[in-house]
Amino acid sequence: MTPTVSISEALDNAPMSRFHTRSIFTAGMGFFTDAYDLFIIGTASTLIAKQWGLSASQTGWINSITLLAAFLGAIVFGRISDVVGRKRTYGLEAAIMVVGALLSAFAPSFIWLLIFRFILGVGVGGDYPMSAVLMGEFANTKSRGKLVGLVFAMQAIGTMSGYVVALALLSAKINPDIAWRIMLGLGAVPAAAVIYLRRQMPESPRFLARVAGQASEAALAIAAYSEGVINITNPEEKTARMSLGQFLSTPKYLLYLLGTAGSWFVFDYAYYGNSISAPLIVTSVLGSSGSKVLTEAIALQLIVFAVAAVPGYCLASFFMDRIGHKRLQLIGFLFMGLAFLLIGVIPHVTTLVLPFLLLFGASYFFAEFGPNTTTFVLAGEVYPTGARSTGHGISAGVAKFGAFLGVYIFPTLKNHLGVAGALEFSFGMAVLGFLVTLVLPEPAMRSLDETSGELELIANRSSRTLARSPS
Repeated sequence: MTPTVSISEALDNAPMSRFHTRSIFTAGMGFFTDAYDLFIIGTASTLIAKQWGLSASQTGWINSITLLAAFLGAIVFGRISDVVGRKRTYGLEAAIMVVGALLSAFAPSFIWLLIFRFILGVGVGGDYPMSAVLMGEFANTKSRGKLVGLVFAMQAIGTMSGYVVALALLSAKINPDIAWRIMLGLGAVPAAAVIYLRRQMPESPRFLARVAGQASEAALAIAAYSEGVINITNPEEKTARMSLGQFLSTPKYLLYLLGTAGSWFVFDYAYYGNSISAPLIVTSVLGSSGSKVLTEAIALQLIVFAVAAVPGYCLASFFMDRIGHKRLQLIGFLFMGLAFLLIGVIPHVTTLVLPFLLLFGASYFFAEFGPNTTTFVLAGEVYPTGARSTGHGISAGVAKFGAFLGVYIFPTLKNHLGVAGALEFSFGMAVLGFLVTLVLPEPAMRSLDETSGELELIANRSSRTLARSPS
């Protein structure tokens, strides 16, 4: 006799399948695009600024406007996904990225480039809650961190691709006006490649059962994607719709927002400020300027990223379920901050290329083997189904606002405090990130229902309903 299990229990214990692998690629290519688009601008803007004679402030806006738009896109798409469903909105954010990238490549002026990069940013922001939540809701309890982490790890390939494209174009001595347009336009290619695949993704069974009240349809969806391995004989589920007001008035979830949005905000301030300004940082350490030094700086940054950051992404994805998602975030903040601090306090380290690159590389490793990956994962685990995408979207949006501030402010801090002083400030942000992470539960090896307290929430609502019913 087949035991009766709920929709959530079936998903929590579902075996890995080809569907999961296909989903990692479908969602991950969005993050390939996000990373490429966000980090290629650091190189492209140096060419644009020289061609158009832009001020430091104008260059800062080009570097950061996409992140400001991502703040809006993440929050809007996150909420829409909880209201109308994951499937109905999945793929639209990728289409927006395609349009924004192509328009940016043909921008005729500074103002138009800002507008087009803003459009791109709305799509980039929307991709965060959509991909994290959909992948997390299809994942089983044992491998959820790995599956969602692998989606995010595609960011590493996108970032490296940006460095390779920049190096290739600069080394080929292509006209700078054409080179930066090619850099920006290529961002449309990977996003366009997955629009169809995203539109073909099934609706999340958890959303169907818990929010839409379509438990039977959820059971059929599970049977289809599991290729008949899982058949649910009794799909009855308690629905758990949650309005925005209910979500924001629940003290527990407000505390979790402090943990997910707060830790992600301070991390993105440090990470994006340092990463997008990396050519500027490395160029200042090399002690000169010019196109040749810019090429050398990008090459060094590529080496540092490949040697330090890429292993961090991989190790985080494959070991976070064993280590603990929250615990890994704490470890990452601790050692990333320590690397920033050592750069700031060791005398003359910013004038010594090898010691600087070793410490800068260590900060990259523990960023990836820590909060860069775990903030993305945690924000999709601690909220109930009816507000999961909303919570992730708010967290990702607040994070991207922090990234906007980091990208815009970092060059100014560098000019006033030097590279060491700017990275000491980033150390302070890492300490703050460590502290706010402490308010979060540990989701590793726990079901989404258990971590978010969703079943307790449903039970309390049922009790209140019965209490109000006439006897």
